[in-house]
Amino acid sequence: MKTMSVTEFKSHALRAISEVSDTRETLILTKRGKPLVQVAPYCEEPMEMIPGKLRHLLEFEKDIVSPLGEDIWKASQ
Repeated sequence: MKTMSVTEFKSHALRAISEVSDTRETLILTKRGKPLVQVAPYCEEPMEMIPGKLRHLLEFEKDIVSPLGEDIWKASQ
C-alpha cells in the first residue's frame, strides 16, 4: 500500500484520488508518520465470502501415492 502525508494530500488531492481510482490500490494518509485515514477505490458490489462456492472448480485425485507411469512422467516435465 502506498502512503502519503495529510499535508501532501491537501495539495495534491485530485492527483492522488485519480491514482487510487486508476491503480485500484489503497492509499494510506499519515499524520506525523502514523496511519490516519485509508483512501480506497469504490467497489460497486462487495465480493461475497461463501464457503464452498468454488468447490465445483476443484478436481481431487483419487490415488496420489502410486507411480504416475513413464508416459505421464515425461509429459509432466
